Amino acid sequence: MKKILSFLFVILLLASCGAGTAKKTKIVESAEPAVVVPKFNADSAYNFVGAQVAFGPRVPNSAEHRACADWLETKLRSYGAEVVSQNIELTAYTGERLNARNIIAQFQPQKKKRVLLCAHWDSRPWADADPDPSNHRKPILGANDGASGVGVLLEVARQLSLQPTEIGIDIILFDAEDYGTHASEEATVDNSWALGSQYWARIPHKQNYYARYGILLDIVGAPGSRFYREGISERYASHIIDKVWSRAASLGYADTFINSEGGYVTDDHLYINHYLNIPCIDIINHDADSENGFGPYWHTIKDDMDWISSETLKMVGETVLAVIYNEK
Repeated sequence: MKKILSFLFVILLLASCGAGTAKKTKIVESAEPAVVVPKFNADSAYNFVGAQVAFGPRVPNSAEHRACADWLETKLRSYGAEVVSQNIELTAYTGERLNARNIIAQFQPQKKKRVLLCAHWDSRPWADADPDPSNHRKPILGANDGASGVGVLLEVARQLSLQPTEIGIDIILFDAEDYGTHASEEATVDNSWALGSQYWARIPHKQNYYARYGILLDIVGAPGSRFYREGISERYASHIIDKVWSRAASLGYADTFINSEGGYVTDDHLYINHYLNIPCIDIINHDADSENGFGPYWHTIKDDMDWISSETLKMVGETVLAVIYNEK
């Protein structure tokens, strides 16, 4: 309508001036207003990581685990989200029954167009990759492996409370992701990892739940992190990788979001893709120089706040915000 009205206005203007006195008039079409993306507060995200770590290891069936879950729910509700908790009993590969909790925060739940953001909030029960064998049965703090992704998403939630997106956003914090087979044992149960997301992907918080796509954040806090195009993400959702990596490049983060293939990682996104057919990618650090591919702190007692960088959290958080605020 604006284009048509502008054209008619020019015709009427020329007619009123007369053929002999008409002046050249330049038609300027108004551009779409630029999308205002809120500023990601890296210090806030860092503090959210620290608050989780302060509870201690968040291992299912522990008091620290329950206390952190309650805090996460309260924090998300304080940002205006409608929070649904899946309080579930899961079976670990050991046969142990785990009291777990998936936490789902819904922003603008009335909107049909939705994007899913997720991370796992539990921490590994055993430091089975620690160079000291005496630590192999000790739980880890999981500052980077778990808390970093949650810290970014809590800051995203805070921004959503201040400036809504045009679409609905669901933030899901999965439990029992890191209760997979101990490194010293042979896997006797298939799919022993990512138990919380396996449950949610089969039994979502809403019947027939669907989102346009999902973004999983895992191990996203270490200084010097590099995020490659993870293999499962590439297989199921290469177009979403294109979307996210191009946004990161436009922000100047092409040296961190590397536009080449990394390895395959069994993570929460696998089950979202497999069971719900929601194209979901994994933003996860790939450290080619480390023996395990994730970094020297991974699954060790050293996974603490010394391995958290505000700058890395900022790059990831700014990228996520730029993606979701540009959705229509």
